[in-house]
Amino acid sequence: MSQLEQVMKSRKSVRAYDSTYKIEKKELEEIIELATSAPSSSNLQSWRFIVIQDQELKKELREIGNNQAQIEDSSAIIAVLGDTEAYRNVEEIYEQNVSLGYMDQAIADRTVNNTQSLYPNLPKPILTQIASYDAGLISMQILLLAKERGYDTVVMGGFDKAAFAKRFELPENQFPITLIAIGKAAAPAFNTSRLPLDKITKFY
Repeated sequence: MSQLEQVMKSRKSVRAYDSTYKIEKKELEEIIELATSAPSSSNLQSWRFIVIQDQELKKELREIGNNQAQIEDSSAIIAVLGDTEAYRNVEEIYEQNVSLGYMDQAIADRTVNNTQSLYPNLPKPILTQIASYDAGLISMQILLLAKERGYDTVVMGGFDKAAFAKRFELPENQFPITLIAIGKAAAPAFNTSRLPLDKITKFY
């Protein structure tokens, strides 16, 4: 197996963590920054993050998160948020693409104009769906990067999103999507089976 295949196959959803193990802020920053190579709609990168390492705050978050022990025991919680107004950064993003030599100015200008014509007029449910899809792509990258570095993770969608948004004073254009616990396993995860390929795939 390739290194990537090994990481993919060894990644499991771990729910029991060594509460004494801490991951340095710098390494968490590196993981998130590397994960931002994930694709996103029109390269608008509609993901945002809140990283929670403070132990007292994790205890508070555990109440919001249906009393899941991994929230408190893991090294950190990476909250993945969506931004329904990510299109406001389009000029900055595409100016940077030009300055780095990734595209010429004409392509960047055309993309910026198209984005500014389309995205502000989309219904909020569509913008929410786009941000949620983008969040899924970058979340998987975080899980694999963490595993490659020897850390374990679990994704949690079961938490009080309204309470989270209120506690962290999220602006109206940002909303919580998922929580990722990251740390060192205190107990192995269960293996899980998968449906056979012919049950989930059709070739034409």
